[in-house]
Order: sequence, then C-alpha cells, then structure tokens
Amino acid sequence: MPRSSNSKARLSMVLAMSPAIAERLFDEESSRRLAAVADLDAEIIGDVDSERARRSLSTAEVLLTGWGGPPITEGVLRRAPHLRAIASMGGATGVDPTYARERGIRLVNARRANSIPVAEFAVAAILWAGKETFRSSRLYRERRSFIDREGAFPDAGNNGRRIGLVGASTVGRLVIEMLRPFDLLVDVCDPYLSPEEAHALGVRKVDLEALLTGCAVVSLHAPEVPQTRGMIGERELRMLADGAVLINTARGALVDTDALVAELRTGRIDAVLDVTEPEPLPPDHPLWAQPNAVLTPHIAGSMGNEIARLGERIVEEIELLWAGEPARESEI
Repeated sequence: MPRSSNSKARLSMVLAMSPAIAERLFDEESSRRLAAVADLDAEIIGDVDSERARRSLSTAEVLLTGWGGPPITEGVLRRAPHLRAIASMGGATGVDPTYARERGIRLVNARRANSIPVAEFAVAAILWAGKETFRSSRLYRERRSFIDREGAFPDAGNNGRRIGLVGASTVGRLVIEMLRPFDLLVDVCDPYLSPEEAHALGVRKVDLEALLTGCAVVSLHAPEVPQTRGMIGERELRMLADGAVLINTARGALVDTDALVAELRTGRIDAVLDVTEPEPLPPDHPLWAQPNAVLTPHIAGSMGNEIARLGERIVEEIELLWAGEPARESEI
C-alpha cells in the first residue's frame, strides 16, 4: 500500500472490549503494521465513566470496539472530540450511525472476516447433516454393533441433496460460495434477493414454504429484525420433512424455542443450534435433554486463532485512514 512519509503523525487509538479478546486480536505482523500508523493506548476501556476512560477518549482518534466492551452511545462519543473513526470487530453496540456520520466519524468493521468461520461452521454442519451423521451416531451408540448403512439410511449422502438457506446475508452468500465444489442443489429464501442475483449465485430463489417442504437440510442466515423474530414457528417446523435437519448459526430469536422443543420431541427432525433464545439456556431447559438437538455455545463466530483474522482486517482499515484513503468496509 502506498503511504505518506514516515514522519506523518501516528493516530491515537483506544480499545473498548474484553481484555481476553484484546490479547488475541493482533498477532506479531499485525502489531508491527499497527505500530507504524497508530499509538495504542495501554488502557482498555471497560467502564466508559471512569476517569481513566474519559482521559483516553479525550485524545482518541480511533476507537476500536469488540465483544465484552461497553455500549458506545452518543454520550460516549461526545467525550471524544478528536475521534476520526470507530472500528468494530463485528458491529459496534450502541453506535448511532447518523450521529457518527454527522460528526464525520468513519465507521468500519471486520464483519466479513467474522463471517468466514460462521460460514465454515454452517457448511460443516450441512455436510454432516447430508450424511445423516447425527442420526447414525445416535443409532450406533444405542446398538453398539454393526449398522446396515443402506438398510438404516437409504437416503443418506450429499450427491444431489437439496439444501435450503434462509437469508442471502454476508454469511449466507459465503455459504453458497463454499458449497459450490459439492454436488448439492441450493435453494435460497430472501425477499431482497433478485432473480438475477440468484441466477448469478447459482441458486434457486424460492419462498419459505417451498424451501421448508423441499429441502432436507435448512440453514438459517437471516438477521434478527422484527419481521424475522419467530419466523420458524410451529407451522414452519411441521413443514419440514421427516429426517430434516435445521441449522441455526444466526440468531436464536429466529426460531420459536417452545415450538422447536415440541417438534424435536416427535423425533421427526434434528437441529444443530449454535444460538438459542434465551442464550444461554437455563440449566433445566428441555432442549438440553433432547438427543436430536446438537447444542454448541455460540462458537461459530471468530474464536481462538480466528480472532487474529479480525485484527488483520482492522489494521488494513486503520492504515487506509492514516494514509488518507477511502475505507474498504465503511459501515457498522
């Protein structure tokens, strides 16, 4: 990337996130690149009302927000008169984009980088579901003896299986891209996806009813908005074919939890749930006892060594800001 003279002043940068996340965010290479363009405040903001936080914000030009950090409200931003950019690992909680833009504050994020592991998780679950892995594992554990695969699972396999994706979001589109090498047919339900876009993506656009009744595996990738809360309820779950698998790596609120428990108790379907409503589930919640529900603790998003990928993306945006160049991903 072309840069201005090295004598150019570095940006003053403050972090507002969990210290455990901050420790993993910048690897050696990212730290080196960041140090060339920014001075990172040693104080990680947790309590925005503390005197130390107020001092840090008063001089900050870049505010990097992440999981475990405080909401960045208009009141917080008023304490940062020199702020030029808010960089987020996914979405900055509490930021009013209109107010920020009125102030001339650049809004950038690492959302696409964070979408990669979510899509990977979903694709893995889709492929496992196609092989009827969850049902066969339960049967094998129950019998503890030879299983006649063709007799027990005559329809298993990923050759020509029809997969349904609810939502052509950033994650949804990455899932489509990652599924291309496989011999699968992909249906997508998204009111904002045009037929031309669907054709370009190599998928078939259908309505929700057609997707639920026609797909053996259904993976949710819609945002949580008033129109999508509880969109998968009792009626929708009953549309799923016997043996279907519902995968949710999006938001727990997309699914009516009580209706899902009732349907799982019939034994007709399986579910892979990385998110639930509520989250976490209470210790006595009936979902814990459902053998056909695979529950994971919201691990689809970036974790462990994947967090450094977010740091790389953030450093790229800070380098662009320092060099006076347009942002690559300019929204939160």
